[in-house]
Amino acid sequence: MNAQMRDRQVESDAPAPPGGASVVDKGASRGRLSARARVLLIAIGLAAFVIGGVWGAHWWLVGRFIESTDDAYLKADSVTIAPKVSGYIDEVYVTDNQSVPAGAPLVRLDSRHYQAALDQLTAMSAARKADIAREEADLSLQRANIAQARAQLEGAKANESYALAQIRRYEPLVSSGAESGERLAELRNAHNQAAATLEVDKAALESAERQIGSTQAQILQARAQLEAAAASAESGRLDDEDTVVKSSIAGRVGDRTVRIGQYVQPGTRLMTIVPVQDIYLEANFKETQIGLMRVGQPATIHIDALSGADLHGTVASFAPGTGSEFALLPPQNATGNFTKIVQRVPVRIHVDAKEEARKVLVPGLSVTVKVDTRSGREAPKRIESASGHG
Repeated sequence: MNAQMRDRQVESDAPAPPGGASVVDKGASRGRLSARARVLLIAIGLAAFVIGGVWGAHWWLVGRFIESTDDAYLKADSVTIAPKVSGYIDEVYVTDNQSVPAGAPLVRLDSRHYQAALDQLTAMSAARKADIAREEADLSLQRANIAQARAQLEGAKANESYALAQIRRYEPLVSSGAESGERLAELRNAHNQAAATLEVDKAALESAERQIGSTQAQILQARAQLEAAAASAESGRLDDEDTVVKSSIAGRVGDRTVRIGQYVQPGTRLMTIVPVQDIYLEANFKETQIGLMRVGQPATIHIDALSGADLHGTVASFAPGTGSEFALLPPQNATGNFTKIVQRVPVRIHVDAKEEARKVLVPGLSVTVKVDTRSGREAPKRIESASGHG
């Protein structure tokens, strides 16, 4: 009995098995984990609420006024270079993609034919000047002849008057018998000759005076011929100058197709000058997006060629019609079945970019653009007020 009681005492004094202790510890751990999970979920919920509130506030104040499109491309007002005269290409001064300033020579045509024509026209102008000089000299000579004819006329008038006076003086003497009739006949003959000479001198003076008008008309004609020759010479000079084709704007050479020895006609496309320094953006916004859009609003521009860097711009102008209005074949909606399609309006946006970024910007690059239209949010109220609706 004593032995059995000792064995039971030993068993009661022995430590508890490990299984019982783990059950208690697991229960406590579950309690602590569920408390932490609740705190974490509450924190996540609060964070989501705050983030959602911030996002919602941002959308309400800013986001709902942002209009974006990826139907946008960089453009530049390129100039097609073409000659004004025909001829063979002698020299090409530029290479592909070369930058050129305004007025730089690009191509030179064979100018020998135009130089010869210019020399001929210049000689014609000189001949017309010589004709004018000769006619003016003839005019001076005719004026001198007129002066001489007037002097002769005055002398003839004096002789005629003297002969008439002699006749009147001798007529009484002949009537009284103091002088013979023969003397009176001589005086009358002299008077007749003086009168005839007077008429001849009058006719000569009149002819000389009329010749003045003819010579002056010839001078006017010669001057008109000189002006025509000078105009032809100027045209020839311009043709000779046009054998050197120059760039009308500053930019870079693109699409160069001209080669030395090639024969070109006026208007033949030689190359294109692209003003990359004046590049702009044309974005095609849906008609439902431009209601609040106004000139001067800021824009954010993302270009794939400049990954990670956004540019800024400003709305510059709106096209006076949708893109379909300026299409080669505009849609005719007045016939057949009609399906409404949202139209797009081209919007020009000025690009603000530094020199380093402009080296990458070329026409044709696709762009994603966002326009902040917050400055136009009062527009609907002004429209309603102007239309008379309260």
